[in-house]
Amino acid sequence: MIDLSVNEQQLKRTAQRCREKGIIVPTFAQMKNPELVPQKIKDELRNIGLWDIHPRNLFRITWKNEPVPSGGGYDGVNYMVIPPELSGVPAKIIALVGKWFPTGAHKVGATFGCLAPRLVTGQFDPTYQKAVWPSTGNYCRGGAYVAALLGCQSIAILPEEMSRERFEWLKKVAGEVIATPGCESNVKEIFDKCWELRKTRDDIVIFNQFDEFGNHLWHYEVTGSAMEEVLDEQDGEYFGVVLSSGSSGTMGCGDYLKEKYPASKIAVGEALQCPTILLNGYGGHRIEGIGDKHIPWIHNVRNTDMAIAVDDDHTIRLMRLFNEPAGKKFLKSQNVPDEIVNNLDLLGISSIGNLIAAIKFAKYYELTSDDIVMTVFTDSMELYDSRMREQHEKHGEYREIDAAKDFDLAMNFSTDNMLELRHYDKKRIHNLKYYTWIEQQGKALSELNAQWDDYKNYWGELHRIAPKIDEKIMQFNEMVGTIK
Repeated sequence: MIDLSVNEQQLKRTAQRCREKGIIVPTFAQMKNPELVPQKIKDELRNIGLWDIHPRNLFRITWKNEPVPSGGGYDGVNYMVIPPELSGVPAKIIALVGKWFPTGAHKVGATFGCLAPRLVTGQFDPTYQKAVWPSTGNYCRGGAYVAALLGCQSIAILPEEMSRERFEWLKKVAGEVIATPGCESNVKEIFDKCWELRKTRDDIVIFNQFDEFGNHLWHYEVTGSAMEEVLDEQDGEYFGVVLSSGSSGTMGCGDYLKEKYPASKIAVGEALQCPTILLNGYGGHRIEGIGDKHIPWIHNVRNTDMAIAVDDDHTIRLMRLFNEPAGKKFLKSQNVPDEIVNNLDLLGISSIGNLIAAIKFAKYYELTSDDIVMTVFTDSMELYDSRMREQHEKHGEYREIDAAKDFDLAMNFSTDNMLELRHYDKKRIHNLKYYTWIEQQGKALSELNAQWDDYKNYWGELHRIAPKIDEKIMQFNEMVGTIK
């Protein structure tokens, strides 16, 4: 799943490139626990902005950055507790906050998990190869950023209908930016472009977030550990984690938490307008960053307990409620704490989708104030100003009456379009992988069957590999010599 065999010839060239650029590669252990980061590196970070293209920002790929745009050190896990005044449910909904990663989104972690093992084993040679990042948004941004920090060139691929902010930023960081036809759910078009590149270029390595197990592993190790730390600080009983499908990488944290809390649940959200998991459905939608129309290769379906469909119109309405002046004023009049209202810009569109799914989850299971639901706010409104402008142009000024209607929506989400997954529901979803990954992408049928039939060993082997990667990283850093 993650090959750690070494290409000695390419490794020497890679080490030389990293030596020239002063690169030090962090370990998974340091991302989980930044106290392990050498003091010299912490001192350097004091003079570096959070989004700067600087190799030391590799050490900011953690949930524990101080929440400041420049010069910050490390703090505890960045998270937000959503109160009942905003959720309409008594359960405690807790979300890790992704804004304080470099690039403003947690996808930099997933991309590091994919690129770093190949870099430190010499399987990827930055002196002539380009890293290709097929994505529906933040993954290609994170990939281009991490690659730049590691001295690598990139090609970013994403649908043409994604937000303008993503394209504008990518043009400054990635060597090439390719826009494919369609919107958020047009993932096959991205895969088709990858096949075209494979056939026409010999200087590329494709890091497909939907089948790269480094994506799952990073979230298993780092996001799962961060959630466990947050839960250790709370009063109450952890019930489950709710996450949008996307590439399924973030869902790796659910596997981690199930090992720690065997009775807990994993719920997966998707857009109602493209209910692939719920109904084998299809369609376009506006919840940017969650991908659709297939089941990712790295989704541990057998470990998933519920599917929840979220109406994309609801996410857009709450986007305005949370960010328009009239919306914020109304929320405060409804006794939503000022501290919460003033920080609602920490939720981007997919984050709002995760929140809605978590609310529906809590309602479905009739959770009480003694129960805790975890989720992730993947990115912030920093990446969606153009979407706010579009809503102004389409619907005009946002007024108090609009806020009242949208707040009523938030207080009264239903439990429709939800499915508790029985054994054969899970098998139906797992079997959908065949059409994408065996027929279209050429994966081995034996591995597809192993994911289901031998799932404990298959996923367990993946979950045990992080220490081996860390060992390779430390050997590579010694070879480069920069850390001295």
